[in-house]
This record gives sequence, structure tokens and C-alpha cells, in this order.
Amino acid sequence: MYAIAIHGGAGALPKGGLSPERQREYRQSLSQALTAGQALLERAGNALDAVEAAVTALEDDPLFNAGRGAVLCEDGSVELDAAIMSGSDLRAGAVAGIRYIRNPIRLARRVMEKSPHVFLTGAGAEAFADVNGFERVPNEYFITPLRSQQLQALLRPASTSGPAAVAALDEPPLGTVGAVARDSHGRLAAATSTGGMTGKLRGRIGDSPVIGAGTYADDRSCAVSTTGHGEWFLRTVQAYDIAARLNYGGYLLADAVNDAIAHRLTRLGATGGLIAVNRDGEIVMRYNTPAMFRACVRRGEPATIEIE
Repeated sequence: MYAIAIHGGAGALPKGGLSPERQREYRQSLSQALTAGQALLERAGNALDAVEAAVTALEDDPLFNAGRGAVLCEDGSVELDAAIMSGSDLRAGAVAGIRYIRNPIRLARRVMEKSPHVFLTGAGAEAFADVNGFERVPNEYFITPLRSQQLQALLRPASTSGPAAVAALDEPPLGTVGAVARDSHGRLAAATSTGGMTGKLRGRIGDSPVIGAGTYADDRSCAVSTTGHGEWFLRTVQAYDIAARLNYGGYLLADAVNDAIAHRLTRLGATGGLIAVNRDGEIVMRYNTPAMFRACVRRGEPATIEIE
């Protein structure tokens, strides 16, 4: 029995909600990414391949804050972070500060499989990408008009007006993407990718690429991918905390996730959400924000796609 869940970020929605057309766009994108991962699992593929495929699809979709369409740093450029982890052997790969590689999640996997390291950053990570045959793209490839408008709205709100500005401010600040999966052999995997925060300082790294904070997988317990207030997910080592509750505390997955989101993070004033799947294929998705874009499917069951 396989199971896969994906997320496209947690956060607020526009005051009037998303338009029907925008809802359809997000649902279609989530469906396509979910299908990309599910198709591999349906053929008895590896959970690691499934989460990479799902996140790659979301990185290529400009609706989300990962890959093309990621949010901008304060200087108007894009820096990307990603991580992937295999629960069967605890191998992991992560990259941060990526500026010229189309799919950071693929580079993260290459770090895991073709280097003696777990985490590479910036120019060093991109030099490794060059050696391993990755094609560079200009940083402008990742930048969309909407993200530029969002940055301007943040940096110069008093002088920002007009239809474009309204659209930028109304677009939900969601987008970090992730996937977790259990394959038919019982193997777990997790992957997360992000552009970070609009207007962030160059060099800022959030929780997404940090193993144990934003991404974690262990076949003994569960696989987790988080989204939201990255600094707090870093401080609470949130993804590993969920797995540790199962491994050492005897928690059920739903109880561990509920306690983390509804109590621990909320008490700290942190906002966000996470998706998780355990070794039995149970999927739990929770958030304490107005919305989290998410989708999941298990073998023999219909897929669910939710944006609120």
C-alpha cells in the first residue's frame, strides 16, 4: 500500500478569498504534482523518486514559492533552498542559496547520492552542480512579474498603487512546497523546496533545507515536510520532533502532529503547517494558518485536494 501527500505552503488568504479561476489554477497544479508522484508509486516505484517528482513539478510551476516563481530577496534576486531524505537508510541531501539551478530538489538528491556530504550552499553547491552535468539558467528565469510586484509592495508600500499592486498584495503569501511518501515496500521519504521569505536578506536560510527542521524521514516512524514560519521551525527542530515523539514517546501520528501545531508552535506565536505519513501509510496534514494548499492520495482511494 502506497501513500503520498504534498503541500504548496501555509498562510493567509486574500480578504475576499481566492477567485474561482485562481482556485481552479491552484487545484490543477496540486493535482498535476500529486499525479507525478503517484504515477511512480503505482508502478511499485521508490518513495524517494515519488517525492522528488512531485516537488520538481511544483518547482516548475510559477504559482508556488519554489523554483520558477519563488519570492525575491531584498535586492530583487532569487535564492532557493531544498532538501530530500530517505527514511530507509537516513541518507539526506540539501542545498541552500541556489541562484542558477532550475530544480534545487534534484540537486539536493545529487548531493545525497554523489557526494560525501549532506548540505552544500551557494557557489559551492553550484560548482558541484556543474561537475554533475546540471545546466545553469539565469537568475531572471525564476523571477515573475507578480513576485517583483510583491517585493515592491513590501519595500515601498506608500508609493505602491494601481491594479498590479492590488493583485500583488491580494495574492496569498503561500508557496513553500513539499512531499512525503510511503511506497509499497514500506519505504518513507520526504522532500521540501522553497524560495524563503519575500524581502529576505541575501544568505538567509530557513527550515526547509535543514534536515530535522523542515524535512525528515525515518522508516521506523514517519516522513515530514513543513511550511510556514521558518525561524520557529528551525528553533523547534519540528520535523524531527514529530518522528521522535513516535519513536521514543509512543505517540500516534495524529496526536504528535496536533500537539506540535495546535500547542507547541501556537504557544510560541509561530504559524505554519506540516504534512506527514507514517510507516503504516497514515497521512496527517495540519496547520494553524487560515489556509494550507495540500493534496494526498493512498492506493485504492480517491485523491483529495484542499486549498483552505
